[in-house]
Amino acid sequence: MLVLARLARNWWTLVLRGLIAIIFGILALVQPGMTLGGLLLLIGLWALFDGILALISSIGAAQSGEPWWPLVLAGLLSVAVGLLVLRWPGITALVLLFIIGYWAILTGILQIAAAIRLRHEVQGDFWFLLGGTASVVFGILVIGNPGSGALAVIWLIGLYALILGIALMLVGFRLKGVAANLPAVQ
Repeated sequence: MLVLARLARNWWTLVLRGLIAIIFGILALVQPGMTLGGLLLLIGLWALFDGILALISSIGAAQSGEPWWPLVLAGLLSVAVGLLVLRWPGITALVLLFIIGYWAILTGILQIAAAIRLRHEVQGDFWFLLGGTASVVFGILVIGNPGSGALAVIWLIGLYALILGIALMLVGFRLKGVAANLPAVQ
């Protein structure tokens, strides 16, 4: 119950992560011809902000005595990818695609693990699992088809970001409802 309570009290971090992902996804789909440099900047910023918000969530988990290391690991991984992309935007597209693909797979696996852990506390909720699965599938597609062209990758990134963003927002709003029914923090 402590994990659920901590997540519920920090529901807004999931909603904010989802909103950022949705905005990014829409931009990627509406402007598929944008330069690779612009896309790299957006990906770098997205990964950086996603990592910072995951690290903020880990503080709450640590304070409640719950396992915090998956959030720290996902947060540090996202921050590292974001900083790498922002620091070296001239990196080849192929290498960057592999980095993004592995980042999506690893963070997706961690999200699936969190969903499995919470399955007994949040009955019938599969949105967190869906977001993690979307991350893993996206990563596998990017790594498996790096030569498919920048436009196809931009569309994949946009669709992935939209699915992940919607899933995170739905989980966040659902947890907001749970937070309203929790006793006040003593």
